[in-house]
Amino acid sequence: MLSAIALAGVLTLSACTDSAAKPTAAPVEKAPTFAAGTTMAKLSEAGSITIGTKFDQPLFGLRGPDGQPVGFDVEMGTLIASKLGIPADKIKWTETVSANREPFIQNGQVDLVVATYTINDTRKQVVDFAGPYYEAGQDLLVLAGNPDKIKGPEDLAGKSVCTVSGSTSEKNITAYTDKVLATDTYSNCLGPLRSGEVVAVTTDNVILAGLADQNAGEFEVVDKPFTKEPYGIGLKKGDTEFRTFINDTLEESFKDGTWAKAWEKTAGTVLETPTPPAVNRY
Repeated sequence: MLSAIALAGVLTLSACTDSAAKPTAAPVEKAPTFAAGTTMAKLSEAGSITIGTKFDQPLFGLRGPDGQPVGFDVEMGTLIASKLGIPADKIKWTETVSANREPFIQNGQVDLVVATYTINDTRKQVVDFAGPYYEAGQDLLVLAGNPDKIKGPEDLAGKSVCTVSGSTSEKNITAYTDKVLATDTYSNCLGPLRSGEVVAVTTDNVILAGLADQNAGEFEVVDKPFTKEPYGIGLKKGDTEFRTFINDTLEESFKDGTWAKAWEKTAGTVLETPTPPAVNRY
């Protein structure tokens, strides 16, 4: 059984997480021009943007000591803002948990969401996605030493598992067990795992790796991903111009090394740098 930080393929341990790292100071575009009436023009003229992200996801979106989130998702949001001419200190970060990401986008509470947000057909009925900018896979987090000998989801029949309400992980795991404890955040699953109320926590492998790294010696990842989870950037349904702009920004960052630098500063402190995925131009 591999340890939590020995994930499949490129996901291997390299160092300890610097959860207090500040977002990369991406060069801010000076006086960018956009077509009148587009979301890009409105945000650029306003000089500010509201971005939804997770506040409890080590490596991707974790609230730092100063109250501001840090992580790879935060870096991606900061990059998009910079291309709109908006500096990092003009970004309003709003906590989005799995269950409220679509409503926040639909209601205009956020301009976009970068929050370990898996692209799927159900969500695409109500919001649009740019990306993906990363592909994870659902896995299982167990106690160190794996006392229940969980080798994969097939071993969960009749056993209790914790995940987050409204997540794709919750839907996926019901194919293996009907005993699912659903909470609002993944960090709230750690207590039930410690106490034995559940035998595993399930979500994407990179999220589980971050939780294990943050709680050294307590947990390990089973290391048998059983889904593919393409992370996308959520935005209002039908905003084709904004989606194209974000996709262009992502592809540029893949090519010029900005994406890799953002990864290495955050998730890359624990995990090796993967190859960026192909952006979906659907």
